[in-house]
Amino acid sequence: MELPVITDEFMQAMRPTTRLYTMLLLKRTPKLADPDAFPVLWEHGRRNYALREAGLLSIVCPMPDDEELAGIGIFDAGIDEVHRLMADDPAVRAGLLTYTLHACRGFPGDALPG
Repeated sequence: MELPVITDEFMQAMRPTTRLYTMLLLKRTPKLADPDAFPVLWEHGRRNYALREAGLLSIVCPMPDDEELAGIGIFDAGIDEVHRLMADDPAVRAGLLTYTLHACRGFPGDALPG
């Protein structure tokens, strides 16, 4: 596949259109292997859908094949707000998942293809 040519002028025009987002990295804990963890993880997933519907969680990508990393998320919210949101996450409260947050920049309107 041949990529389009991106000029310096295009780069200069696009840079100021980026905005701040928060990237969430979810990590598994040993508690996630407990057979009784599934109902809590189910509620974690339900909450992710609610965060998506509320316009706060723009992209969510569970990662079932990694030993440590459980998933990533891109929030359309600041780090302090995402910390508050994650403090109420059922899987975090139960110690099944831990997380780190990182400020990142992206282009408004970017999305995964349907």
